[in-house]
Amino acid sequence: MSSDVHTQPLLDAREVTVRFGGLTAVDHVDAVFMPGELVGIIGPNGAGKTTFFNAISGVIRPTSGRLMVEGRDLSGQAPHRFAARGLARTFQTPRVFGDMPVRENIAFGLQFAGRRPRKYWLWGEEASVPWALRTPESILSLIGLSAQADLPAAAITPSQQRLLEIGMALATRPRLLLLDEVAAGLTEVEVEAMARLIRRLRDELDLTVVWIEHAVTTLLRHVERVIVLHQGRKIADDVPAAVVRHPEVIEAYLGDEMAEEAAA
Repeated sequence: MSSDVHTQPLLDAREVTVRFGGLTAVDHVDAVFMPGELVGIIGPNGAGKTTFFNAISGVIRPTSGRLMVEGRDLSGQAPHRFAARGLARTFQTPRVFGDMPVRENIAFGLQFAGRRPRKYWLWGEEASVPWALRTPESILSLIGLSAQADLPAAAITPSQQRLLEIGMALATRPRLLLLDEVAAGLTEVEVEAMARLIRRLRDELDLTVVWIEHAVTTLLRHVERVIVLHQGRKIADDVPAAVVRHPEVIEAYLGDEMAEEAAA
């Protein structure tokens, strides 16, 4: 593989703007995500975080701007086009099939991956798929839900449903995983466990992970880079240690007390 493949962004969002009527929810945001990065996105309620996620995953069409996935322009394309290029995402409210067993929820994601065009007629693309993502059982083992495989998804706990949704996203064999507040409603211990799982998935599966979260201190401990949105604009994009000292971030979001705690 040539070196320039490694330096090409997996996702390059350029001047992305989303307007709803007179409201500008995302305002000319630039963001570049490189292969293997673990990036956090933080900001106050109404900052435009989820709208930005919706725009970069094709869920909503940006009013203006460009979205390049591995150099290919996907601006204005439908979500399945982004999924076919290796983008997978979770939602703030877990979207699982409640009446289907946990294992079948994962199998559904694997079926989607199987519908992608196969490059090699005889052996498909399985050769490049990590062992951990090959079967429902291997994915359930990875996310710690093996014991719940036969239960209906509606019968497992909310925190387990969040894990299941991550498993369903992983089943599509993504290269870029977008996580929207997967720690919402979890206890402190569960939040920390979730953060460790996210790091492990990135490391073991060679994923790029972009994670929106309100549990800021946990996120800052685990990510390598942080993007801060405020009123739809990007006000910071740097390593956590620099972001928590950024005057505009402290003023708009963290406050002195939280910034000190995060810095510590």
